[in-house]
Amino acid sequence: MTTSPSILVSHNPADPSDILAEVPAAGAFATVDAVERARVAQPNWLLGGAAARACALGSIASAIEAAAEELAALAVREVGKPLAEARAEVARTAAIWRYYAQAPYEPTGAVHETAGGPGLLLTRRRPHGVAGLITPWNFPFAIPSWKAAPALAAGNAAVLKPAPEATACARRLAEIVQQAVPDGVFTLIQGDATEGNALVSAVDVVSFTGSDAVGGAVVRAAGDRSIPVQAEMGGLNAAIVLPDADIGQAAAHIAAAIAGYAGQKCTATSRVIAVGTALGPLREALTDALRALPVGDPADPATVCGPLISEQACSRVEQAREGSRVLAESAGPDVPGWYAAPTLVEDVPAGHPLLRDEVFGPIAALLPAADPSHAVRITNSVPYGLVTSVHTTDLDAALHGLDQLDTGMIRVNAPSTGVDFHLPFGGAKASSYGPREQGRAALDFYTSSRTYTLAPAKTT
Repeated sequence: MTTSPSILVSHNPADPSDILAEVPAAGAFATVDAVERARVAQPNWLLGGAAARACALGSIASAIEAAAEELAALAVREVGKPLAEARAEVARTAAIWRYYAQAPYEPTGAVHETAGGPGLLLTRRRPHGVAGLITPWNFPFAIPSWKAAPALAAGNAAVLKPAPEATACARRLAEIVQQAVPDGVFTLIQGDATEGNALVSAVDVVSFTGSDAVGGAVVRAAGDRSIPVQAEMGGLNAAIVLPDADIGQAAAHIAAAIAGYAGQKCTATSRVIAVGTALGPLREALTDALRALPVGDPADPATVCGPLISEQACSRVEQAREGSRVLAESAGPDVPGWYAAPTLVEDVPAGHPLLRDEVFGPIAALLPAADPSHAVRITNSVPYGLVTSVHTTDLDAALHGLDQLDTGMIRVNAPSTGVDFHLPFGGAKASSYGPREQGRAALDFYTSSRTYTLAPAKTT
């Protein structure tokens, strides 16, 4: 969090007196200068060839693997991520870099026949130039990596502006990346809104993950400059449980998706929709599952729900409980830190914040639905549309409802949380703007298509 206009301070959310980083913000002029230096470095990075880019990205993957325990411990300490999840994120981060290390060898275009006469038509994808990456604190290694890796693989230079709360993690990741690429190809800018605005004003393509308010501003600013932009901006995700579902399994999945990492994921479950006779059994099973989740020190390998990122985040969770009936509330630790108990509420009135806003904490509302169609209408009734989980043993019922759900991702008999980095990631409505992230879709986003007409210099 920011304590003054020029100094960024990062605290341990499990022990706020523990300060990990205290660094000056770069400022707008330094941000624009970093972009210009990246623009100078980018052509040689592209012209250095596919093999050099592939080797560099592979080296980054290996370096992340070698530093895995150090990086996981840093994520635990700086952003309060439970150790098991932190280790999984670091492993995924290495896999992301290794996946995109093969991308420089992928075809970048195609040859087409002309409509008539001699010659050839070519299509070819080329990098935009300098990519501006604005990332949140909750996945301090994975999200910067799934933006930077495809951008670099495609031949762009990249400038990363991470959230201040993840300052130490971002600096360590930047050290690893910068050791593998030429000077200027990857730059870290520390800052907040001032630096973010300056970055968007100068780069050639922008990728953003964060709140919908800031994301909307980024999209408008990029639109004013007519540069490509993608924005991932959160969710108000539902889990639909049909009467035929394995209730115990569904409850375990949903509890973890509500309270894992204290609900601080855009894919976390915040609405649980029980269809028909599933309501009673699910209420009991989910209440028990939430109460059983280990809450406490994120450095403990058994912890599922650690601290929230800030005192303000705790206040948001407390406010979200008001006006509804609490069904389950897991006990929190009696220690310093920004903790909130995993909570399930019922009898939530229409218009309640839980049914309208993303709280970003370990709390969810249990809602009844008369039938699957009613459940779909409830799911679709919010401004967001990132991911929905559907729990049923009836494949026909799942398939029947899939096309009616207005969300970008649907997970059947699985938690709403979880990302497959080799597939497109993104949502509908206020959750996402622009092309998808991850997988091959990211390579398309960080490049533009050109059409070449090759006609003979002389005809006979």
